[in-house]
Amino acid sequence: MKEFLDLIDYCRGKRVYIQTHNFPDPDAIGSAFGLQGLLAHYGVPATLCYFGKIDKLSTRKMTELLHIQLCSQEEVEADMRPEDPIICVDSQKGGGNIRDFAGNELACIDHHPTYVPVRYRYADIRQVGSCATLIAQYYRDLQVPMPEDVATGLHYGLKTDTAHFTRGVTPLDIEMFAVLFPLANWDALNDLEKNTLEFQDLRAYGSAIENIRVFDKVGIAGIPFACPDSLIALVADFILSLEEVEIAVVYAWREREIKFSVRSEEPSVHAGELANRALQGLGSGGGHREMAGGAISRDRLDQLGAYPDDAIRDLFLRALGVVKG
Repeated sequence: MKEFLDLIDYCRGKRVYIQTHNFPDPDAIGSAFGLQGLLAHYGVPATLCYFGKIDKLSTRKMTELLHIQLCSQEEVEADMRPEDPIICVDSQKGGGNIRDFAGNELACIDHHPTYVPVRYRYADIRQVGSCATLIAQYYRDLQVPMPEDVATGLHYGLKTDTAHFTRGVTPLDIEMFAVLFPLANWDALNDLEKNTLEFQDLRAYGSAIENIRVFDKVGIAGIPFACPDSLIALVADFILSLEEVEIAVVYAWREREIKFSVRSEEPSVHAGELANRALQGLGSGGGHREMAGGAISRDRLDQLGAYPDDAIRDLFLRALGVVKG
């Protein structure tokens, strides 16, 4: 905690930004909101920022119910200066899922594996179930009172990122859940759990069902239209629930990129390493053992050839050793 308090001292009097990964999910939003509250306790105001959209019903409800104010890149880029401190939360600079803003990424608090090493003034990168777990631990260890909205946001982020404590859970996650449980607003949490799908989301599920192909326990499905990151991840979880599938790869075509979500229930296959290997040289990928993501920019599309869906399939199957080449 001394190094974290040193970071707070360094940030005093500066214009501080807390940046999440692109298209932030509940864990990223809850963690950033919690860190913002922690800094405010020590007299350091901070602006939450992100690239993309708050594009899922659950995340929009979360920001409204918990009174969380996040600013898009367009809202902060005019005022952000190169010397302004940025604390990366639930993401790491160069990780492929965070836009490079004008400020100085001097700190990082994240729970994902590192694929592009970066030197920070302060770094806390530990592989636990959620980034919210780390922020909750800061409150506990520093003995800072936790506001109800913060506890609710951290609780929701922890639950969603661990798929209700079924994925990537560590003893620290359980420990922090016990801390958050009596402090959270359960009416708000129950509201967040209800009606998390929108009618238009069904198109993505329908398209994945139509297009899924299974190769030796590997389910691969392409969605031929733009989808939010969170929806692609939900479809990947859905594909993984099939009895015949132990590794799921789902991707969606966007205006600027092809976005991937990867899931693994196979103990010998690390989803993050699979995404990193498969997309190397074309894009970026990485993440946890059970869940990962990645992207290929549209300007690399010609490298996939005349049949890009087949090429994407082969990228992952070769990375898995299912096919040679």
